[in-house]
Amino acid sequence: MIASATTAPGPQHLQALQRANEVRLARAGLKRQVADGELTAAEVVLDTPWEAESMAIADLLMSQRRWGRTRCRRFLAQIPLSENKTIGSLTERQRQAVAAQLAPETSGRVIRDRTMAVVA
Repeated sequence: MIASATTAPGPQHLQALQRANEVRLARAGLKRQVADGELTAAEVVLDTPWEAESMAIADLLMSQRRWGRTRCRRFLAQIPLSENKTIGSLTERQRQAVAAQLAPETSGRVIRDRTMAVVA
């Protein structure tokens, strides 16, 4: 049997459980911020915080007030995107399309800012 170079502080399954709980709590906080209006879904899609990277786009959209499964499906059908697509795996074009559909005034500003940063 080969010994590993680094010793883990605990069994691997307990480390994985602890990490999953951290992510779950962080996502719950993020969803709460979106529901309370502190953050917009467009901001989350454009900025992609670590807790949202492996989150399904549908989970984020449905965390908004007055957004259920039907509204979410109709919205994603316009882009088109699968509701199981993770936020972290969205292409830049998909991010911009989602943001533009969610908040036209915000996404336009962000698109110009990013373009200026690339040009400058």
